[in-house]
Amino acid sequence: MCRLFGLSSAPQRTRATFWLLDAPDSLSRQSHRDPDGTGLGYFGPGGTPHVHKAPIAAYDDRSFAEEARQVESATFLAHIRFASTGGLKARNTHPFEQDGRLFAHNGVIEGLDRLEARLGPDRASVEGDTDSERFFALVTRETRAHGGDITAGIEHAAQWIARNLPVYSLNLVLTTRDELWALRYPETHELYVLRRVAGGHHGTRHLDHSGTAGRMRVHSPDLTDVPAVVVASEAMDDNPHWESMAPGELLHVGPDLGVTRRTVLPDEPAHRLTLDDLRPEAAASQQPA
Repeated sequence: MCRLFGLSSAPQRTRATFWLLDAPDSLSRQSHRDPDGTGLGYFGPGGTPHVHKAPIAAYDDRSFAEEARQVESATFLAHIRFASTGGLKARNTHPFEQDGRLFAHNGVIEGLDRLEARLGPDRASVEGDTDSERFFALVTRETRAHGGDITAGIEHAAQWIARNLPVYSLNLVLTTRDELWALRYPETHELYVLRRVAGGHHGTRHLDHSGTAGRMRVHSPDLTDVPAVVVASEAMDDNPHWESMAPGELLHVGPDLGVTRRTVLPDEPAHRLTLDDLRPEAAASQQPA
């Protein structure tokens, strides 16, 4: 299953070090499928988005992905990909960038011919082969149609897909230079949020997160003194304040770390997919890592 991680410390820029892929030992290599790609997105001081990403199609790709990367930003977005659609190419690796925004998705959407028809000329913004990037293009299109309102863009794009296309999961994280959005839909995959006070719940600790699958680690000494909001596919430390987002819930973290949460998809997808409905490679990508 793909792993999502988003963090905002806005308006403060903070330093964080990411390890997006730990080298597994022989036992874990036998018992877990290897990821197909890793990516890290953040924003420079002037708001320019930056993305480091690589497919994992060869040893050299894996070596690139295993390197520790220290970056500074007010928002961060990391993703570990288990491919469901699209080959092992950089253009299919998350996060994606459009209109100065970064986006990553965990799930499967089918009926991509209908989605492309909905996009019309906006299909030109899609460079790769994935359902995820096409979903992002629809979010971008709807955001423009609603006067730059990203919340409305996500809501209307997800609602159209839920009504019209076969859906397994639409979990996403989207970031700008000082804002973050997350959607969980439906209940297929978990998505957790943590409103972390400076120093964590002990009051004196830096951020040191590690997923149980051993694929992603995040370390930030600056968060000893700075609060943050974190969104992740799993609770990544022992902080008791992790909360599971509700199915259909859209979360927004503003430029002052203000959090709003609202259910925007109260109903089941009109054409809900199960694992048995998916192509074998898509089904494999949605299994726990």
